[in-house]
Amino acid sequence: MFWDSVAGVYDLFVNIVNRRTHVALRAIVADLVRPGDRVLECACGTGLLTAVIAQRCDRLTATDFAPKMLARAKKNCAAFDNITFEPADITTLDYPDDSFDAVVAGNVIHLLDAPMRALGELDRVCRPGGRLIIPTYMNRDGKGNTSGFAMAVGKAGADFKRQFTVESYRRFFLDAGYRDVSVRLAEGRIPCAVAVMHKAGGPAL
Repeated sequence: MFWDSVAGVYDLFVNIVNRRTHVALRAIVADLVRPGDRVLECACGTGLLTAVIAQRCDRLTATDFAPKMLARAKKNCAAFDNITFEPADITTLDYPDDSFDAVVAGNVIHLLDAPMRALGELDRVCRPGGRLIIPTYMNRDGKGNTSGFAMAVGKAGADFKRQFTVESYRRFFLDAGYRDVSVRLAEGRIPCAVAVMHKAGGPAL
């Protein structure tokens, strides 16, 4: 598995290569998580967002499909006692409906064969009125061309299924039926857009 093979070096990308973006991204996500929240994080990787979420919420369930990524996240976040680490497939989550106040899925939508199925699962396990927080790297430039980053990691084996600009990313969620889509951009070498929606059926909290 590609993501297991890069688990040992992924933190170099997080903390050095794309540091500016990730500093901004952490700040954006931290601002969206609230004290008392029960949070599910899918595709936690090596813990890029896990630590900042744990600092803000009551309980965090952090999951990933790649065992070595999950193991590194657990090591990186060993200081926190409010995190449960579990393997999970974002397209078939083994959690009851309406279980979490917020769900976070970072930098994974563009990698999936069935992103709408994953989005449906994230929505299902989020409580009515809860927040869906979905950051994704922007891998098309302003002219709609594939970025050098997307081409490089694609050749390395990441196998991107989709490439987004900020506007096409927002449109992705509008087409999925959400009407309150907001997008905040973490600027940097490889920018990351954070889409935020609320699950229908309850107050937006």
